[in-house]
Amino acid sequence: FLPCPPVGFSTPKRASRERRERSRGRAPSGSEMASQKERENFVYIAKLAEQAERYDEMVDAMKKVAKLDVELTVEERNLLSVGYKNVVGARRASWRILSSIEQKEESRGNEHHVKNIKEYRQKVELELSNICTDIVTLIDEHLIPSSSAGESSVFYYKMKADYYRYLAEFKAGNERKEVAEQSLTAYQAATSTAEADLAPTHPIRLGLALNFSVFYYEIMNSPERACHLAKQAFDEAISELDTLSEESYKDSTLIMQLLRDNLTLWTSDIPEDGGNI
Repeated sequence: FLPCPPVGFSTPKRASRERRERSRGRAPSGSEMASQKERENFVYIAKLAEQAERYDEMVDAMKKVAKLDVELTVEERNLLSVGYKNVVGARRASWRILSSIEQKEESRGNEHHVKNIKEYRQKVELELSNICTDIVTLIDEHLIPSSSAGESSVFYYKMKADYYRYLAEFKAGNERKEVAEQSLTAYQAATSTAEADLAPTHPIRLGLALNFSVFYYEIMNSPERACHLAKQAFDEAISELDTLSEESYKDSTLIMQLLRDNLTLWTSDIPEDGGNI
């Protein structure tokens, strides 16, 4: 259900500030230039790691960029997102496979195997918890405080909500309730800013609606709310399709198709007396 990271263009805030400083007759200081060089090096390492499919190292490099407490460019933001998405995605896939095997072994009464699988699954859950906590902390302590534009704010709150949702996929009891509430709060914050600052056809706003609707369907077990949110986002985007920019056309239309696919899939889960969506 997750869309590809949206693609866009942005001018680094630092670069524009350096240009202003030069026009005023003051060149960037040595420490500023060293910091920029360091930043460029981390980004290059992240790109190398992505090509080599070494996503843990890609994440490490982009974490160093985030901890410089500068506003990330769209490219840097997407590198961070892709790195974490792959790191967490591998563990989520492992968890689903192990859970499926565990259920089969339980149905066969193989208690010894079930015990082994449970221990292995818990190891994966610990890794998932550490990854999700890591990115949420990075967002709260570095990325959101360094963010100024509405677009980047939506991106980070959506990302925060997504990783709390991943925690809710395997947590139980009060822990699950707590992370689900954190996810809901972050999705609502992202939605509020998106509706104020981004066009209905913007790929980040559409991706947010897609993931928020998945949250309602999978975590809150509410196909009605999931369908309402997905349909509203799809209809609003359709009505403003003529405003869609050429560079985001592919991303936006892909996410709109995913919204429509989910609507088709989920509508059958709504009781007949569930009302209109």
